[in-house]
Amino acid sequence: VQLQASGGGLVHAGDSLRLSCAASGDTLSNYGLGWFRQAPGKEREFLTGINWGSRTIPYADSVKARFTISRDDATNMLYLKMTSLKPEDTAVYYCAASLYPQPILQPNYWGQGTLVTVSS
Repeated sequence: VQLQASGGGLVHAGDSLRLSCAASGDTLSNYGLGWFRQAPGKEREFLTGINWGSRTIPYADSVKARFTISRDDATNMLYLKMTSLKPEDTAVYYCAASLYPQPILQPNYWGQGTLVTVSS
């Protein structure tokens, strides 16, 4: 499967943004899906995911109650709705996919990343 993330950009603190991840080459329903991010100088961070049974994996504390993951298998899309953005959310955001039984935290496939910059 090939993944293409989009929707990043420059926003102000408190704004909302929705990231999209388009899949091609296979059906997303075959995969567990996740969103990660990597801020400058920091390690890649797992944010949240949806497993093969469409159950959401708990969100990272850093984004809990602000970010929402969703998937639309009919259109082969994965989304991340981000609200109340903070400057510390500035990072490159990646979507990723895991083919069963690969754990979602160790994906088989990565999108290319989309940059989100949050100004104060």
